[in-house]
Amino acid sequence: MNISNKTILVTGGGSGIGLATAQLLLEKGNRLLITGRSEARLQQAVAQLPGVTAIASDLTDTASVAALVRRLEAEFSDLSVLINNAGHGNVYQLGIGADAATKAGEEMAANYLGTIRLTELLLPLLTRQPEAAIVNVTSIVVFAPAAVMPTYAASKAALHSYTQSLRHTLAQTTQVKVFELFPPLVNTDFTTEVGGENGIPPRQVATELVAGLEQDNAEILVGQTAQFYELHRASPAEAFAAMNQG
Repeated sequence: MNISNKTILVTGGGSGIGLATAQLLLEKGNRLLITGRSEARLQQAVAQLPGVTAIASDLTDTASVAALVRRLEAEFSDLSVLINNAGHGNVYQLGIGADAATKAGEEMAANYLGTIRLTELLLPLLTRQPEAAIVNVTSIVVFAPAAVMPTYAASKAALHSYTQSLRHTLAQTTQVKVFELFPPLVNTDFTTEVGGENGIPPRQVATELVAGLEQDNAEILVGQTAQFYELHRASPAEAFAAMNQG
């Protein structure tokens, strides 16, 4: 698809992958909107991205999402690309006293239910455009979970399943394309606790995302995710062991 001269919303656009993606898409001549829960972080991002509009919004809060959608409908009715990048993850071990249900609830609210809520509310806008797309950012852990982030991995697996169904359904009656981005470990503040300094830079993720969109690759396997996917196909047990070695 053509990925220039479009109005694009990036959730979680204040840092990391979201910020790098917004920056690259801005360079390609698009009009960018970014959202996030932290107004301070959004303003820091805007200082690096002249012309970008920042809207504070909590995707886990129904009223906040509704307010965001109302503003988009009123001021950005040509919105044609939604990049669902916002997310939350906890690093911990399953076991006695882990409080896994609470942690899983936070992750599912941010990574899964928030994406579903925003996507559904923005479908009327997206379907009115001559060309439109939804990008859901999942993870390499869709193929084999990292046990140090067990319920985060589960929430991304849920999002992967939803994305497949959404792609199938929208292809029947709309022009909205549905993409899925599978980053490996990326060097961001989000991954500090799990060795993020060994990950790839966010700009590489953004570059491969844009290339995948331009080539209409429905599933965009970034960096070593492509090789890991092949390992998973050959031997799920070996893939799990590789993900959790050490």
